[in-house]
Amino acid sequence: MANIKFGTDGWRAVVGKDFTEENVLIATRAIAKYIFETFGLTKKILIGYDPRNMAEEFGSLCAEELAKKGFTVLLSDKIIPTPVLAYNAKYYNACAIMFTASHNPPEYLGLKFIPDYAGPATDDITKKITSYLGSDIENNNNGKFETIDFSENYFSQIKNIIDFDKIKAIDKNIIFDGLHSATIGYFDKLLDEFGIKYSSINMNHDKNFDGKMPEPKPPYIDDLIEKVKSSQNAIGFANDGDGDRFGVIDETGNWILPDEIIAMLMMHLKNNKNQDGVLVKTVGSSNLLNKIAQLTDVKVVETAVGFKHVGSAMREFKTLIGGEDSGGLSTGFHIPEKDGILANLLILEMLAYENKPLSKMLEDLYALAGKKYVKDRIDLKLESDSTTKQILESFKQTETVEDLTVKSKNQKDGVKLVFTNESWILVRPSGTEPLLRIYIEAESREQIKSMKEKIEKFYNKVLLG
Repeated sequence: MANIKFGTDGWRAVVGKDFTEENVLIATRAIAKYIFETFGLTKKILIGYDPRNMAEEFGSLCAEELAKKGFTVLLSDKIIPTPVLAYNAKYYNACAIMFTASHNPPEYLGLKFIPDYAGPATDDITKKITSYLGSDIENNNNGKFETIDFSENYFSQIKNIIDFDKIKAIDKNIIFDGLHSATIGYFDKLLDEFGIKYSSINMNHDKNFDGKMPEPKPPYIDDLIEKVKSSQNAIGFANDGDGDRFGVIDETGNWILPDEIIAMLMMHLKNNKNQDGVLVKTVGSSNLLNKIAQLTDVKVVETAVGFKHVGSAMREFKTLIGGEDSGGLSTGFHIPEKDGILANLLILEMLAYENKPLSKMLEDLYALAGKKYVKDRIDLKLESDSTTKQILESFKQTETVEDLTVKSKNQKDGVKLVFTNESWILVRPSGTEPLLRIYIEAESREQIKSMKEKIEKFYNKVLLG
């Protein structure tokens, strides 16, 4: 049996290498055993797939196997975004399996288990599934599966959340980069239904994503950036391969950071839509969010990095908005799973309410905060896990990094050092390879550069003894 590991967001591997028919059946049977042991055979199971190579074929294989075990299986009749399948898990009170590798390179495919609460599987669930790898349950002739269109249930939900009439009146040249992703036929279809004008590029499903990473940020959306720049009064949108992440380009051709969007939408939801609840953010997200939350009287709940932690907190606390700096967000009145389609529509709705360019809203955001927040990241490749642990432990023990004095420490995920000048670094292991991810935030690019140099001196000193 190959190494099948359910990580931060499911199991992912290269198609034909580890992601094979044999291994998909092993993973499917482990999930079947988990569902059987937890709920019995009465629990429906939903299956979906994104545009990737072999995703539909593996989805059908999985559906057939689960039906043999005695489950009622509903298989999507077409390519579907992850948030659409997740919402239907909630709608049907069902478990779901999504075949996707999100924003990974085109040669990858993955399998993601979505419990009936419609958010990412928590560690206790994935550990249980992993323990069942190599196990099986008996076949049962009472199972069945059918294909179904999941889109209308999701569309009804979105229509209850978004004011499309408000968006229809917006004076913007909306440009949608389909990015060959799963949101083609969903985001654009909603705009079509309400007569909202837009133009589009890259609107065909392509298993190779035109040879690019299906990730909605530069340099993978340079086509969209150029189109926005060459158009008048434009705004650009894109989503990743399975539609759970968002990317937005303002009228100047600037990619807006996800943390900035989450901060603006937090104010939109509270001030324009009269919603309330907490902000759920990860320890790696910008302090800009904390500052804006403080100024708008919104409490903050901070989690470890990864939307499975955000989603778990969203189920525990009444939530206004939850998000992470990698481009995922959702709201408390939707599902505890990131939704790039919802994000796009909330941004359009916000622009309609505010009646000002997105670049001006960004200026106003930082004026309200009273300072700039600039972030960067270092990926430090190391020779072994022991070296990774050695450096991480050194950061945990230190009270200074060169001339920077530590004000406080947070060990929710790795170690976060907050310095007396309010800049910070977060050092955390990747979990899949001997790699440390070092996040940095300061008030300027110059400070970021200086901090990088100090951090480099610090870990070199540790390595050299």
